Amino acid sequence: MVALSKVILALVASALLLSRPSAAHPGLGFGWGGGSGGSGGGHGLLPEYYLYSCPQVNDIVVSVLEQAIEREPRMAASLLRLHFHDCFVQGCDASVLLDDSATIASEKRSQPNANSLRGFEVIDEIKAKLEEVCPGIVSCADIVALAARGSTVLSGGPNWELPLGRRDSRTASLTGSNNNIPPPNSTIQNLITLFQRQGLDEADLVSLSGGHTIGVARCTSFKQRLYNQNGNNQPDATLERNYYQDLKTVCPRSGGDNNISPLDFASPVKFDNSYFKLILWGKGLLTSDEVLLTGKVGKTMNLVKVYAEDESHFFQQFARSMIKMGNISPLIGFNGEVRKNCHHVN
Repeated sequence: MVALSKVILALVASALLLSRPSAAHPGLGFGWGGGSGGSGGGHGLLPEYYLYSCPQVNDIVVSVLEQAIEREPRMAASLLRLHFHDCFVQGCDASVLLDDSATIASEKRSQPNANSLRGFEVIDEIKAKLEEVCPGIVSCADIVALAARGSTVLSGGPNWELPLGRRDSRTASLTGSNNNIPPPNSTIQNLITLFQRQGLDEADLVSLSGGHTIGVARCTSFKQRLYNQNGNNQPDATLERNYYQDLKTVCPRSGGDNNISPLDFASPVKFDNSYFKLILWGKGLLTSDEVLLTGKVGKTMNLVKVYAEDESHFFQQFARSMIKMGNISPLIGFNGEVRKNCHHVN
């Protein structure tokens, strides 16, 4: 009996060692360690979920991401956004990846996603490589979550221990996508309400908005601020004057809707806290960025200032909030499925 208990203890110890990354290669070992955000395996998700069934999962995800982001640095932001737009509709279940079919109205057609959501081909490439190595094991929902974390880390942002084990939905919700994803012209109250609907608070709202430290936005999402913010044919008074003049050259009054501008022009491909500094200077690109400060909600105003001053504090909260967002209503156990092709149900 004593001998058996020693064997069990040895097995547990070796499993724990396997699940920890080597110090020499942080970010390449399975699980990427505790990172800034600590552990968080709510809803039956576990960081070690693929430890035995597909131990190479993270290395494969990172190798594809490294090439994709090197080809197009903007892709990191696109993949982070893809996870956000997935989790806010039916939970983190890869419903956003489903194409139109006889039974599915694709979320890709929704107002927030049409001609805007990107990165599907990178998810497909990761999925194809994982299917070669461990077929039928890794869900599309987990791939989206892993790609979001990898994109953050590869852009210089925080790392976190990512709970895994999500399964893929057999349904999508075009209506949910239209109604649940915060539009770029949101008021602060609208943002708070939409986040609360997902179980996320003001700290989550401000830190996750900080994901706009990388990426770009189309002219159509900020044109209103330049020419007709309050229905009076006047610009948004909170816009810093020189920044306003610069944006008008990118985004004319008529046409140019697909022209793009960095969400954080100070460091558009580096994950840092300059996004919050720009907001303090009246240089947040979207209404939904600037109202974190100007919306006169004490908690969000204070957090913008705190994160602008202390990047490590922002990183820690971003990691916590990403774990929390990734835990929104996942399908686990026998619910859902593991799709063979991320675009179609099995």
